[in-house]
Amino acid sequence: MTERLPTEDETVLVRREGRVGRLTLNRPRALNALTHAMVSRVDAALTAWEADSAATTVVIDGAGGRGLCAGGDIRAIYEDARTGGSASPAFWRDEYRLNARIARCPMPYVAFMDGIVMGGGVGVSAHGDVRIVTERSRVAMPETGIGLVPDVGGTYLLSRAPGELGTHLALTGTAVGAADAILCGLADHHVPSERLPELARQLADTDVPVAVRRHASAPPEGELAADREWIDTCYAADSVEEIVDRLFASGHHGAKQTAETILTKSPTALKATLAAVRRARTAGTLEEVLDVEYRASCAALRTPDLVEGIRAQVIDKDRTPKWVPGELGAVTPADVARFSAVPPGGDLGLAGALS
Repeated sequence: MTERLPTEDETVLVRREGRVGRLTLNRPRALNALTHAMVSRVDAALTAWEADSAATTVVIDGAGGRGLCAGGDIRAIYEDARTGGSASPAFWRDEYRLNARIARCPMPYVAFMDGIVMGGGVGVSAHGDVRIVTERSRVAMPETGIGLVPDVGGTYLLSRAPGELGTHLALTGTAVGAADAILCGLADHHVPSERLPELARQLADTDVPVAVRRHASAPPEGELAADREWIDTCYAADSVEEIVDRLFASGHHGAKQTAETILTKSPTALKATLAAVRRARTAGTLEEVLDVEYRASCAALRTPDLVEGIRAQVIDKDRTPKWVPGELGAVTPADVARFSAVPPGGDLGLAGALS
């Protein structure tokens, strides 16, 4: 018997439970990857609830039990990049505006970051007020592995992680568990996954902080705190090449493995990402950073690495991308500067709209 896929209106389940507006991303076979229609549906729900005095809290989660959201619809972006289309910039425009809206939501926005939470999944969760991870959480911004720069406000979040932890996560795309997500400022509380349904029920008639305290507990021990010394030392370098050299020379086995991981990523995306994270540190608002990330994403759409990266990781799954250029030393300042250029369709303009 053929499994029926969700219709467009069913890809986000929207309902009210008491005073809580519930959003469930509902493409479980695709790990709830975001489509343009899903972004629009979430945005419309927030509009309705912000105008409804009886709705006091928003809760977002993912269907299927494997994750909140694995990111944007990468296959759609792949086809768009191959054909020179305009669908991806239009998607990113609305997606990034939604990310900014979540950050400024006038009611508590509670994200259940259970399971896989990557890329666009971080965008619809980590800008919220109450970000809950579980023992199953794997949180990542893996964009450099497909020729992109971390987006959806990712460079803003990572630039504010302690020390150089955010730079480490941005360049490597490493997925972290609950404790490390909290340490890096990507999440707030750990709640065992089995307690999420009861927490959701209590949020319908209990103040958010009280309900969360009833269920929160210490997460399993993370890994990054013990690696802070070599991470902070190595990633303080001014270039990706020097970061890699320091990692190889540090004498730590984990640092050597990290250097080898970095060298598998798109050289152009790595250099553009380091520049973006450093620039985001001095930005005053999330909106400013989203404007810059929109430029970077639109630029990536016109590079060979995006198509090749998605092909290698998602389409053919051979995990052997042929990057152009293939080495860090061949990436020029002009190549990096293209990621800051105004896109052909114009800027996002979020920071200007805010002012």
